Amino acid sequence: QVQLVESGGDSVQAGGSLRLACLTSGLTYITKNLGWFRQVPGKGREGLAVIFIGLASTMYSDSVKGRFTISHDRAGNTLYLQMDGLKPDDTAMYYCAAGRRFSLDSALDWNYWGQGTQVTVSS
Repeated sequence: QVQLVESGGDSVQAGGSLRLACLTSGLTYITKNLGWFRQVPGKGREGLAVIFIGLASTMYSDSVKGRFTISHDRAGNTLYLQMDGLKPDDTAMYYCAAGRRFSLDSALDWNYWGQGTQVTVSS
């Protein structure tokens, strides 16, 4: 059974940094991609970054490219999202996800989700 548990959300000021973590368990050959998404009330989930575990290939959305970094610690079974240069528009609930596709096109492509961790950025 795949389980994903996020942590690290907090309230910070604009320009600050946070590192989110997602402890994973039960991953199989099907769930070879791990990703980070975010959601604000009234909107759909926005794909931010994805990593293919096998090759450590990464992909980012234009909204976070150059500011956020996704990484995966295989030994610790933990996915990370380093967020630098935070802006008020980054305020959202952040989710990690596991799935078959190396894609940020749609949250529907992803099979498993964590419960989310809140990030609030004040100006």
